[in-house]
Amino acid sequence: MTATVKTFHTDTDTGAGGVGAPWTPDELTERLRAVSAERYHDRHPFNVRMHQGALTPAELRRWIANRFHYQRHIPVKDALILAKFDDPALRRGWSRRIRDHDGERPGEGGIERWLRLGEAAGIAREELWDTSRVLPGVRLAVDGYVNFCRLRPALDAVAASLTELSAPDLMRTRIAAFERHYPWIDAEGLAYFRGRVGQGGRDGQEALGLVRAWARTREQQERAVAALAFKCDVLWSLLDAVDGAGRGDGAGGGDAAGGGDGASREASGAVAGERGGHA
Repeated sequence: MTATVKTFHTDTDTGAGGVGAPWTPDELTERLRAVSAERYHDRHPFNVRMHQGALTPAELRRWIANRFHYQRHIPVKDALILAKFDDPALRRGWSRRIRDHDGERPGEGGIERWLRLGEAAGIAREELWDTSRVLPGVRLAVDGYVNFCRLRPALDAVAASLTELSAPDLMRTRIAAFERHYPWIDAEGLAYFRGRVGQGGRDGQEALGLVRAWARTREQQERAVAALAFKCDVLWSLLDAVDGAGRGDGAGGGDAAGGGDGASREASGAVAGERGGHA
């Protein structure tokens, strides 16, 4: 299965000097929200099938196991973003995101809650932590996002995190779908999704405020829009890899993380190409 990577173009209203006039903050926000509406991964066929209750236990476990590779790198990318800030107040605020995922102490945080989701689905913690089992396409998608946050300016890295604006609605849909269609997963395993309803909305609004304040020129604004589009493509390609891994084995073969990986290699190449366009 070939990864679905969409081409995004910003408007090019230019003045006499050939330089686009800056958008107002509200116009920038409108364009950012339009990117999410068009490209966010809630529309990916795999997520649609998940929410319709059409996934097999093997498919759901494959997603949980491979998505964990993304989850465990969230505090890594946030540490890279934090290191770009000169303002101590900004660093203190952004460090909350790291604590949200790593926890204040062992047994707490988003990573711990995802491990419990895996256990509720029948996946051992050791299997989730085993990076050798991660699909190649997922690995490259996650590496691409982490490297984007490492190499790009603070504006771009923060703008890429604006997918969080769409997370609360997705989490609510997912909770309802799991409770209705996948009752074999213990309800306590859904704690990660429940926690992200509030955290995602808070973090998304915080990041949006920074982007609105920092993106003052048209070039900066277009970079912010492109960064969010890139992040959407990362999430989409991750799902392409997970979805494609089951095509050759009836969507049920292989271990929790793996399966056939030919399609995921195609997804990897697509993400690498998209990275080259934005990084």
